[in-house]
Amino acid sequence: MLYAFLPLAAPVLMSVVALIALRQPGRRPAGYPQLAEIAAAACFGLIALAGVLAVAWGPATSPLIGLNGAGLAVRLDAVSVIMALLVSFIGWIVLRYSATYMDGEDRQGAFTGWMSATLAAVMLLVLSGNIVQMVLAWIATNAALHQLLMFYPGRAAARRAAGKKALTSRLSEAALIGAALLLAVSYGTGDIATMLAAAGAGIAPATAVWGAGLIAMAALLASAQFPTHGWLTEVMEAPTPVSALLHAGVVNAGGFLLIRFADVMLAAPGVLALLALLGGLTALFAGLVMLTQPAVKTALAWSTIAQMGFMVFQCGLALFPLALLHIVAHSLYKAHAFLSAGTAVDAVAQIRRPGPVAVPGGRAVARAFGLALAIYAAVALGFGMIDGVTDKSPQALALGAILIFGVAYLLAQGLADAAPRMLTQRTAIYALGASVSYFTLQVVATLLTAQTLPPVPEASALEWALIVLALISFGAVAVAQAMFPLWSGHPAAAGLRVHLANGLYVNAVFDRLLGGWKTKITS
Repeated sequence: MLYAFLPLAAPVLMSVVALIALRQPGRRPAGYPQLAEIAAAACFGLIALAGVLAVAWGPATSPLIGLNGAGLAVRLDAVSVIMALLVSFIGWIVLRYSATYMDGEDRQGAFTGWMSATLAAVMLLVLSGNIVQMVLAWIATNAALHQLLMFYPGRAAARRAAGKKALTSRLSEAALIGAALLLAVSYGTGDIATMLAAAGAGIAPATAVWGAGLIAMAALLASAQFPTHGWLTEVMEAPTPVSALLHAGVVNAGGFLLIRFADVMLAAPGVLALLALLGGLTALFAGLVMLTQPAVKTALAWSTIAQMGFMVFQCGLALFPLALLHIVAHSLYKAHAFLSAGTAVDAVAQIRRPGPVAVPGGRAVARAFGLALAIYAAVALGFGMIDGVTDKSPQALALGAILIFGVAYLLAQGLADAAPRMLTQRTAIYALGASVSYFTLQVVATLLTAQTLPPVPEASALEWALIVLALISFGAVAVAQAMFPLWSGHPAAAGLRVHLANGLYVNAVFDRLLGGWKTKITS
């Protein structure tokens, strides 16, 4: 099991780079940005090598460096390797981008140092084999990120946003500390693998169920879920590389926490139901608000809230492999979206519409949704004939149907009377491609995590109710979105747009309940 120590070199390396860079915090710090970029690339290589060893020799936990069951240990399995690879890759890209983006800034060295420190803390978090280490890495991640969010301390909006994030961070840390204590008492150990093995065997005392509830609370706060989502939309005063790292990496910590403790979470079906409800509500709410945002970075922030909501919804349905897949896909997409936002805005400004937009009527929308679901059902039937490969649980099938609703919206554009034939054909291909991709990626995710994550349990009456509610809710929103052009000119639509653009004032209410915010935050 000594080979499990190998990926530990990655956070150690980034920590060394952070300390070196912070010693020269000023402008153009003697090649340290390039050093940080090279170190992040080396971390990706080290973790990839550790992943190869894990595949060859199986999952393992390193020997503990500590006393009385608490200390430093590395858990090497599919979840930790995938997350560490993702973090190191995103970190490498962001640091490479930052070397040019931050060139000439007065505090470029400090920026490089805190970026490297944040990456080191996140990698230590996802590689945790001991729950004490996980708690400390969670706290260190929040502390390092706070320094990045306060990079421009003279901006009142930056101080306000960092203060709100600091509050949610302290609450999530308190919840995670409580969960760690309860789980350690429940299973008599701080070793995460031992806890998961006991929970998987059906050992779930009441203290463990309460621990699962606190894990859920920590994850919801870290993932910016409704109604404490406001901080994520207000941290845009930080440099763009910080937004890319936050939205593509750090915000995933909540999802990772739920996935890592999947066996424990299955022992608390009520907690899973709450996750499904809050995650689904957040996804629908933030998705609608996102469509009304005029600023590209703010729209991307609301998109992240919606995506994290859908990921929490997946965890609530016990679809942990698919939630992990969602984290990877969203992180890669969102990092690219933030880093290329300026170029994309310039490109859109130069586009000239070729003619009138094809607006689908009610019949076109109905045909689109019927056709999309028919294509999805045919593909599902085809994959279902392959025994033992595809997850045929109602939770997974319902999730695929919800995803296909988004394709049905595009298909409705192709079936509009004014749409050219080429657009109609292309959108039908999109529906087919989305269905095949969903089941193919589901197979890959399930196979990669088969030895690490528990299978989807049989759906209970409560889960069936949640599935039906989710299908109705997501379906209704998708239909309303597809038909919005037909009634967008109504005065009520204009009023609704204004209210949605302000997030239905939930964030303002949350601020007032907490008594307002001070603009001066002590870092």
